Amino acid sequence: MAKPSPTRDDSAPEIAELPSNLKSADRVQPWPVLVLITLVAVAMSLFQMYSAGIQTFGLFYQRSIHLAFVLFLCFLIFPVFGPDRRRGLLGWLVDGSFLAAAFMSGFYMVWNLDAIIMRAGFWNQTDITMGIIATITVLEASRRAVGLGMTVIGAIAILYALAGARGALPGLGEWMPGIMSHRGASVERLIGQLYLGQEGIFGLPLGVAATYVFMFVLFGAFLEVTGAGRFFIDLAFAATGRKPGGPAKAAVVASAGMGSISGSAIANVVTTGAFTIPLMKRLGYKGKQAGGIEAAASTGGQITPPLMGAGAFLISEYTNIPYIEIVMVSIFPAILYLGTVYLFVHIVAMKSGMKGMTAAELPLVRNVLKAGWQFIVPLVVLIWLLVNNYSPMRVGFWAIISVVAVALLRALVVIVVIDPRRGKPLTIGVLRDAAELGISKLIEALALGARNAVAVSIACAVAGIIVGVVGLTGLGLKFSSMMIALSGGNIVLALLLVLLASLVLGMGLPVTAAYIVLIVLVGPALHTEFGIPLLIAHLVVFWYSQDSNVTPPIALAAFAASAVAGSKPMETSVQAWKFAKGLYLIPMFMVFNPEIILGGPLHVVLWTGVIAILALVTFAAAIEGYLFTWLDPVSRLVIIPATVAIFWPDATIEAAGAAVLLLVVLLNWWKGRSAPAPAAR
Repeated sequence: MAKPSPTRDDSAPEIAELPSNLKSADRVQPWPVLVLITLVAVAMSLFQMYSAGIQTFGLFYQRSIHLAFVLFLCFLIFPVFGPDRRRGLLGWLVDGSFLAAAFMSGFYMVWNLDAIIMRAGFWNQTDITMGIIATITVLEASRRAVGLGMTVIGAIAILYALAGARGALPGLGEWMPGIMSHRGASVERLIGQLYLGQEGIFGLPLGVAATYVFMFVLFGAFLEVTGAGRFFIDLAFAATGRKPGGPAKAAVVASAGMGSISGSAIANVVTTGAFTIPLMKRLGYKGKQAGGIEAAASTGGQITPPLMGAGAFLISEYTNIPYIEIVMVSIFPAILYLGTVYLFVHIVAMKSGMKGMTAAELPLVRNVLKAGWQFIVPLVVLIWLLVNNYSPMRVGFWAIISVVAVALLRALVVIVVIDPRRGKPLTIGVLRDAAELGISKLIEALALGARNAVAVSIACAVAGIIVGVVGLTGLGLKFSSMMIALSGGNIVLALLLVLLASLVLGMGLPVTAAYIVLIVLVGPALHTEFGIPLLIAHLVVFWYSQDSNVTPPIALAAFAASAVAGSKPMETSVQAWKFAKGLYLIPMFMVFNPEIILGGPLHVVLWTGVIAILALVTFAAAIEGYLFTWLDPVSRLVIIPATVAIFWPDATIEAAGAAVLLLVVLLNWWKGRSAPAPAAR
């Protein structure tokens, strides 16, 4: 087990690993295919860089070229019979057909865009045929790269659109319940919606993936290839490792740092968890606890600015609120969530008498900063550009340029100044080797960024199919009516229904896709019928869309953590669900205390922040039965109604609840002063 080294020099940082599904696919690929994958991926990243920083393209040009690259990469990376089996003759025949279809699906729009616009609504047979091919190709790519669940949901959406008295499948419409029925769409009308317009495959979800999301995924790849992931992990260990339960606290801090460059909770788990989970187990955490902590902390990376797992970009596009405002209002809720996980970790460590790591086992802060100071510069550049209202796409471009610049500067300092002092003189051979290494790192980062973007872009394309069907059939309004009817107009029940729907969708969809589908279905009702402000409605849905990472029975991040921890997946997911309680409470707090997001008078904002912290602290203490010392049963029981009072939209009741919680905290602190410390483990 590799662990942080106090004297580590990151002048030669480790290379970021591909996700496990990509690595397993690579093992069965012949080397010419691997070379082709790299060439296509590098070409895609260069196109994205060009369009972001040099020459912007129109909507359909950008999205269709992006889709062609993504689909082509997908069918190269993922063989038809699975990532662990070689293609063979039959496999190459199938995949060759899909590779051709992938190329045509995107570039047909580029070549014929003017003609397609001219005959809008009066499509010819070639348009319809290409639309059918593109739709099937996107669904098959989804099966390979995203999973069968999302493919099935996309196929069901298409069948639903065709079902109806005037549709291509009138018999299927007879099976639809009254509220779900509609007149049906012909194949031509459906393809016009899904492929030949901007409300389907080439709609807003793919548009965001093809612009903002890709640039930040590529930015993350550059940081990872140059060693930023290890830098953030080492810095977190240096800051928190000596405290009780240090590795677990480092997992929380490192996941917040990784969340700024990674768009995946599972990626956070396998990156930081490879270091933190074994160390947590060594200090006394059970395997299921260590895995649950890492899963909950890594899920926090999805809601941590600036990337927020692509959510900030999507929310900005759907609400027309500037991206920087989304980021700014999301900082405090993210701190609340990560602080809650941190508190759970601290409580578990304290009540078990755990100690931190020794100084000899930890990296020194000055050594970490000395080796990796350059990774802070791109983040500063990114934040400065965002604050100065640069577009997120342009921000991503310059952030990547800054990564390359500081990495080059660092390499030059090492080669020209540091190495000669160590007895390694500067020679032509040294410069040649350094140049070759730099070029290989550049190619690797470009390829890694494109490959990491495949799944999210394809998920967004399928989400576009679902969104297109929702718009074509009016399903969103019907779903909203159903939610109002089932909740009886009660906002708490409505939020619970949203939470349940997000969990069900999360079993088959990635987080980003689950948010897109759910906001289209329930967003209008939350905003117009229940009076929840638009931004808060989107944040609530986005936060609840994360729950499939940590909520049994399908807890994807927790399952990944259980594999690292060697624990049972279901037990690990139960622990993750416990540690991630802020994921469920904080969105509800946003609804009943909107000042935390929308602002207001200073004293109201401060009061709202204080009671939010107080409620989360005491709720965590009630679950664990410990704060400064053991909580008695009466105190644990009193915390529940007092926490409910904090959420009550009445100032008097809210103040009474806060007073009770504060009294419980003070009494426990007083008892803790004289209580003996738990025995060390």
